[in-house]
Amino acid sequence: MAELTLKRTPLYERHVAAGAKMMSFAGFDMPVQYAGIIEEHNAVRSKAGVFDVSHMGEFRVRGDGAAAALQRVVTNDVSKLFDGRAMYTVMCLPSGGIVDDLIVYRISENDYLMVVNAANIETDYAWVTDHLSGAVSLTDVSDNVALLAVQGPRAIEIVQATTTLPVSELKFYHFVRSVDGSFFDCDEVIISATGYTGEPGVEIYCDTDRAPLVWDALLEAGSEMGLTPAGLGARDTLRMEAGYCLYGNDITHETNPVEAGLGWICKTDKGDFIGRDAIVAAKESGTARRLVAFKMTERGIPRTGYEILDAAGAPVGTVTSGTQSPILDCGIGLGYVQNKPTLTTPGAELQIAVRNRRVKAVVAKPPLHKS
Repeated sequence: MAELTLKRTPLYERHVAAGAKMMSFAGFDMPVQYAGIIEEHNAVRSKAGVFDVSHMGEFRVRGDGAAAALQRVVTNDVSKLFDGRAMYTVMCLPSGGIVDDLIVYRISENDYLMVVNAANIETDYAWVTDHLSGAVSLTDVSDNVALLAVQGPRAIEIVQATTTLPVSELKFYHFVRSVDGSFFDCDEVIISATGYTGEPGVEIYCDTDRAPLVWDALLEAGSEMGLTPAGLGARDTLRMEAGYCLYGNDITHETNPVEAGLGWICKTDKGDFIGRDAIVAAKESGTARRLVAFKMTERGIPRTGYEILDAAGAPVGTVTSGTQSPILDCGIGLGYVQNKPTLTTPGAELQIAVRNRRVKAVVAKPPLHKS
């Protein structure tokens, strides 16, 4: 059997030189950790970390009617965007199941950027291609775009030290763009106030061939401010503390956004879109289950697939994501439980079947490291 050839991001050599532990993820050879997951996690919470997330996918949607075409494909209201504004959203099947979660950026009236999950690039491109209407072009620019995420209390300060672009003035889910080559000679750069850690920070979209220079400049600028390279391991523990969903675990083709707590990005009053009827039904009639975040009150680490029980020991759901929180020093996780107030309200008592033990847990409101 032929071995699978993993793709490499433009920063692969930097990761190897830094001694990163590499692993296969979504078809890419990615750094899972450098100094260690806990150290990198704590650096992001206290100072700053820089992640290579160039494996993510980017599509450009251009042409007259681009906004109207996107309105049909995503659940959030694209008409609310303006130049320099981004929004989080999902794409759904007619059944309401989630095709992917993504961010849409409005570059101009007829030019939008979609940022999708790495594992879904091909399926998302096919889905959008099949469902875009009008005189609109869709281009997969993933191979031309590198993505670096700088996250943490000092992230903005560090990035601002590398550019004259007004990064420190950005509001959440706003971005600044430059095509004049002033940012490390990039043909195009987008710096957005977005992230996946629950900390302040930005994500930098730049030309792939300039990414190593940007990486080096960030590490140099942050050398006195505690910036450290961080891998996918810390990215995962950080997002769980923040209560953010991971596609393939917490949201899937079988998940309605309403039961996942994402009803707020489903604007059913904007007009028709794919999955609207199923989402309206879920909002009006309720769902059989609900995604909750929880903290362990006894020693034990929850893992994907572990059974969730109520306080009396009756099965009520399943863990979809779980880990040991470096900040809280206890197990935390996300999972679906029966949609009852006694199971979904913060403070509700649960049990997690950890191997042959039943370990007590309590429902908590994200971000877990601040609750």
